[in-house]
Amino acid sequence: MSGRSVTLWPPSFGAAIFDFDGTLAETWHLWRRVDEIFFATRGLEFDESASTILATLGFAEGARWCVETYRLRDEVQDIVDEWNRLGAALYETSVELRPGAEGYLRALRDRGVRLALATTNNPQVLRAMQHVDVYGLFDEVVCGVDVARGKDHPDIYLEAARRLGAAPAGCVVFEDILPGVLSARGAGMTTVAVRCDDPRQPATELRRGADLWIDGWEHVLGA
Repeated sequence: MSGRSVTLWPPSFGAAIFDFDGTLAETWHLWRRVDEIFFATRGLEFDESASTILATLGFAEGARWCVETYRLRDEVQDIVDEWNRLGAALYETSVELRPGAEGYLRALRDRGVRLALATTNNPQVLRAMQHVDVYGLFDEVVCGVDVARGKDHPDIYLEAARRLGAAPAGCVVFEDILPGVLSARGAGMTTVAVRCDDPRQPATELRRGADLWIDGWEHVLGA
């Protein structure tokens, strides 16, 4: 643990930044399916490690990584468009928030806490969801296309803080991936690691690297 103190309820912070995939919704199996389709249509064997890398890099940077790593002839934008189409189709009816997540988000807003979503997802995918209205739940939504680098750099968290009008030190970041926790922490933000169902999640490293670890959202409000 890094040593910074944070109380989730009542909140000891005035601004909160949330990841989406894994943190608020269990979607790893959907993106794994997208990756499996992507590899299969190019005659490549599915690469588990590549799937983990892509989750950190986001769409454009991930597409460039695929072109370079596998020497693909695809254009980067064509790959991005393909992932968006596949993701949007899977997200449309399959994605719901984890139990307790929406209640916590609404409780924070009722307390005057400003909320931002920081996700490598594209707006096209987010807007496809029928069961989750992220644009109604958050004051600001920052997507991977809004910043230059993936979550192994703090760009997306700093942009979210800027839009919220908050200093990094006044923000709490909720994440399920280690690169995100480490980059947000390095930018001076307090970090909360959230357990997810993805079997690839490095729980031990996340517990060590974050200020706080939680298993889910059901009991955050003390119910």
